[in-house]
Amino acid sequence: MNMIDVSHLGFSYSEGDVLRDLSFQVERGSFLTIAGPNGAGKSTLLNLLSGRLKAGSGSVKIDAADVQSYPAAALARKVAVVRQEFVPMFGFSVLETVLMARVPCYGPLGFESKRDREIAGGALEATDTAKFARRQLGQISGGERQRVFIARALAQDTPVLLLDEPTSFLDLRHQVRIYDLLKKMQIEQGKTIVAVTHDINLAAQYCDDVLLIGTQGHYYKGPGRDVFSPEKIEKVFGVTGFAGRIGSEKFFLPLGKYARDRHGNVP
Repeated sequence: MNMIDVSHLGFSYSEGDVLRDLSFQVERGSFLTIAGPNGAGKSTLLNLLSGRLKAGSGSVKIDAADVQSYPAAALARKVAVVRQEFVPMFGFSVLETVLMARVPCYGPLGFESKRDREIAGGALEATDTAKFARRQLGQISGGERQRVFIARALAQDTPVLLLDEPTSFLDLRHQVRIYDLLKKMQIEQGKTIVAVTHDINLAAQYCDDVLLIGTQGHYYKGPGRDVFSPEKIEKVFGVTGFAGRIGSEKFFLPLGKYARDRHGNVP
């Protein structure tokens, strides 16, 4: 059964169309990566999936219901979002920031419960941010803040996670840890995960399917081994490169104008 169903989706800004006649499904409990060049509409698509934007044409359904039909509180219990843009929250501590995700679950008195604090604490531990839970958000680095926002999404405890560049600002160790964590949640908790990324090599190791969007309205959907081919990548991104394998994993290396040959010479 599909958790997300997008049918003939279209959206435009004042300067023109961004998405045109886009259709795809995300199965319940699966991991989808969205990739494509700047301006292709990846973040716009995530905002449409989360109900932040309303489709110009077509529809977006979450768990068989139109995303725009959900009351705000009901949608917050269904979908958690980690956005690319930074939202200033410098007046709050790390723990308070993560606890905000539990507001839709608060009881009639409007205060967090012991269970809410346990869930928030677990999310902080999972993202390696518990050690500065009492610090102000403005006192930690950009990469640490990114992990805090991921912790906040995890604490929301929704069946769907939407993430826009979840590993931006993160060092290599934490990039891998975040993807390991997301994959673990998919496998063990059955969460449906949609992640926008520019790191196609890292994402391809974890996702079940890829949606590769071009700026001219064309797109490809399928397993990463099929979608991330040199031909499709060159068509969508306009770069040539080398595709190879390490074990069972397929990797793509873009080659720039001044890439050296095997003798160390620049063409």
